Formats: sequence, structure tokens, C-alpha cells
Amino acid sequence: MPVTDKDRDILARTLWGEARGESLAGQIAVAWTIRNRVNDGKEKSWWGEGYAGVCQKPYQFSCWNKTDPNYAFLIGIKQIPFRELAQARIAADQVIDGKVPDPTGGATHYYAAAMMKAPAWAKGAKQTVKIGGHVFFRDVP
Repeated sequence: MPVTDKDRDILARTLWGEARGESLAGQIAVAWTIRNRVNDGKEKSWWGEGYAGVCQKPYQFSCWNKTDPNYAFLIGIKQIPFRELAQARIAADQVIDGKVPDPTGGATHYYAAAMMKAPAWAKGAKQTVKIGGHVFFRDVP
């Protein structure tokens, strides 16, 4: 499936919504988690189709929930600060274009380490790495 300009834009906006306080390396890790979902190898993936489909599938990335405070920024009602969006676009492009290796060890899930309690899905999953403020997992049951 070819990657469109919309895919690149939606991935960058998702990175801003999910990881804007992270370094470029942290945003790249989140982008790789999304890429791992996009490239799961299944013809009709539960995750969604393409980057935009995966990012915007309901309940996968909370920044796209209509009740999330980030949502107004993601859909353009409010302006994302230029430098913040520029960094997210760099991370998105590097991952989509295959210019950086996957630092997550094949993760398809992550959560913010600052959460008081790990999400239920993390039980039984394989933790692969902690990068910045996120903990990454694969083989989620």
C-alpha cells in the first residue's frame, strides 16, 4: 500500500498528540510502534489500513478521541506550535522512509511510564524497552 501525504501528516499529528514532550528518539519509537501495526503482515488488519487508518482507528491512540484535549489541535481547530510539529514530521518521515531502525524490538503497544498503574493489556505482554517516558511491548495477548 503506497504511503500518501495524508498518511505522513496524520502520523506526525499522532506523534505530536501522543509524544510531543519526547525527544526525537522518543517520537521515533512511538512512530515505529505505529509502523509495526501498519506492517503486521495480515491482509485485512484489525489495526486499520495504512498509517492514517491505524492512527485514527477508534480507541487505539487517545489523542484522536473526540473528548481528548489534543483533538482540536489534531484536526486543525487550534494551531500546533510550528517547531513541535516540525519535529514530529521529521520523526514520521524518518520512520516511514526507513531511515532509522526500529528501537522498540518490534513493539506494537506502549504506555506512558508516568501512569500510576499499567494497563490491563500489559499483563502477559513482552516488555521490549523503555525510551523516554514510554514503555514498549510486543506479543500482547
